[in-house]
Amino acid sequence: MEEHDLLQSILLLLVMSVGAVAAFRTLHLPPILGYLLVGTLMGTHGLGFIPDSEGLAFMGEVGVVFLLFAIGLEFSLKQFMAMRTTIIGLGGLQVVISTLSGVMILSYFGVPWTSALVAGGAMAMSSTAIVVKQLTDQAEMRAAHGQSALGILLFQDIAVVPFLVMIPLLAGGADLALNPSELLLKIFFAALLFVAMMLVGHYTLRPLFQYISRAESVELFNITVLLVALTAAWLTQSMHLSLALGAFLAGMLLSETEYKHQIESEIRPFRDILMGIFFITVGTKLDIAILPSLWLPILLLVLGLIVGKGLLIALLTRLFVKNNATSLRTGLVLAQGGEFGFALLALALSNKVMSQGEAQTTLAAIVISMAISPFLIRYNEKITNVLLADTYTHQRFKDAEEVSTAVNEVENHVILCGYRRMGQNIARFLQEQGVTYIALDLDPSIVERTWEAGDPVHYADATRPEILMAAGLERARMVVITVVEVEVAKRIIEAVRLKRADIPVLVRTRDERHLKTLERLGATSVLPETLEATLMITQRIVEQLGFSPDEVFQMTEKTRRDSYRALHSYYHGERDKTLPGGKKTEAFLHTFRLQDEDYATGKQIAALELGRFAVSIKALRRGDIRGEEPSADILLQAGDVLVLEGGKAECFREVETVLRTGGKLAKATIPVAGDV
Repeated sequence: MEEHDLLQSILLLLVMSVGAVAAFRTLHLPPILGYLLVGTLMGTHGLGFIPDSEGLAFMGEVGVVFLLFAIGLEFSLKQFMAMRTTIIGLGGLQVVISTLSGVMILSYFGVPWTSALVAGGAMAMSSTAIVVKQLTDQAEMRAAHGQSALGILLFQDIAVVPFLVMIPLLAGGADLALNPSELLLKIFFAALLFVAMMLVGHYTLRPLFQYISRAESVELFNITVLLVALTAAWLTQSMHLSLALGAFLAGMLLSETEYKHQIESEIRPFRDILMGIFFITVGTKLDIAILPSLWLPILLLVLGLIVGKGLLIALLTRLFVKNNATSLRTGLVLAQGGEFGFALLALALSNKVMSQGEAQTTLAAIVISMAISPFLIRYNEKITNVLLADTYTHQRFKDAEEVSTAVNEVENHVILCGYRRMGQNIARFLQEQGVTYIALDLDPSIVERTWEAGDPVHYADATRPEILMAAGLERARMVVITVVEVEVAKRIIEAVRLKRADIPVLVRTRDERHLKTLERLGATSVLPETLEATLMITQRIVEQLGFSPDEVFQMTEKTRRDSYRALHSYYHGERDKTLPGGKKTEAFLHTFRLQDEDYATGKQIAALELGRFAVSIKALRRGDIRGEEPSADILLQAGDVLVLEGGKAECFREVETVLRTGGKLAKATIPVAGDV
């Protein structure tokens, strides 16, 4: 009976989650809030449709295990060393001061120190999921405030681990308070376990995955990943530590192997589904009925998270970044609680380190701050502009003036927006041809090294019109955009067209998904790497076959002028049809041979109305003659082969029915007696 109740609860959760997440995505809000809402409404404190279930709670804990495993995979020592000043210095100060501030304030109001420590640690964390997604969507991840926020988030992710160790150790409560030596002894054993797991994992995991990969079995690889993650979690739990700690250590060890990215892609479905269940179980713990009686402490904590934490981060960032605007924008971006706070609160409740009332207050404050944060992040620039006013405007024009002074004498040049591999390769070709260029990028390490080498590269945000003008946009002959992020490319195009409508703008993209959108914004040419690679290979082939350079040029230019339409559609194999995440601009090709008895035989193409199915006739082969894009007036004959083009493979089944039997068209054109 219990298994039936668990299955029923899971099915109900899935139904509600689909609706809630879809609704929150439509409103451009984080899906996490949708999961929390489902748990709050459907849990025992709400409508009661989701009963308390140890099985469901354990599934949520496993979700945290996979989340920490994924965080461990992302924790690269190289990335850590590159950002060590921001991560250790800025991130460390933020977590320590935020936690201690929370402990002191809560202790002042009579909260036990153990509960205050957990609550302070939970509120010191910010939402990696919300911040990274929102900044990426706004094309601000590579901006100065985005990089500062990322460094702090990385340290917060690492700082979760000591809290995961401490909370089970704090479960003794008063005994530990009276005997701190016992607490220190347990921390020593935890550190010893950490070192032992690191050593064993370092010498065993890489050979294990090398052996597994030789089998060339995805199923075996996935099972091994699950085995490693859950075994590490079980080991730490058996030492009276948290499940998630072991998973984090396993992920961190695997991050240094060549299998990191494959493991990350395979683990993602488990992580996303189980994390959804975890957030739902957290929502079930939120008791709406008692919140009105706790409104004052909840309000104070929300203000502390948004105003207090935001100002603290802004002040700390100012010590590392000599820019008021960047500091304030970093504070606004991180002024919220985070998903790791939920994990710490859930662990504290299960270990009885916090009371229900204390957990309810902290939980509600974190949820409310996370609901507000997308709006703070979305409008962080406008808020900064209002609060700093003249200072912010002065700083923006100061940045532009620095670029303008450096390029004052340059004219008839090319502006390169983005100076990574492709940007640098283009620059070399331009330099060989004697063409002057100016490059703009927001990666300080690239700018520093290339500037020392003598390249005209500037640390500047190319999405800002004043920066482009400072780079000599009025005197430039072309703008080339090589950034990977499509949202950044869109903003650069808009900034260019705001100041100059006549200058050619060339945009590089990974594929053709955003081709039409970029052209509508004002891009002169959009060059998708995948399609351009096809053209380059074809060009070399026909040159080797003896075609003249003029013929080759006409062929490739015709394809480009037609926005690569001829390359969008192709015959998909069975594997291609089942692959997830297909590109929207790709089209399917399908062939159909007409027979004597088919409805379409003897009919004009226009009479078939195939446009209803988003399908067109790309070509028609009659005998040995093939014609591209046949006229709608052509009468079809038996033996004709139709090359059909459509956006979905499923459409072809309906089209075949029309071609064979006429479908609804045949019923609509049945002659009456007087017509015979």
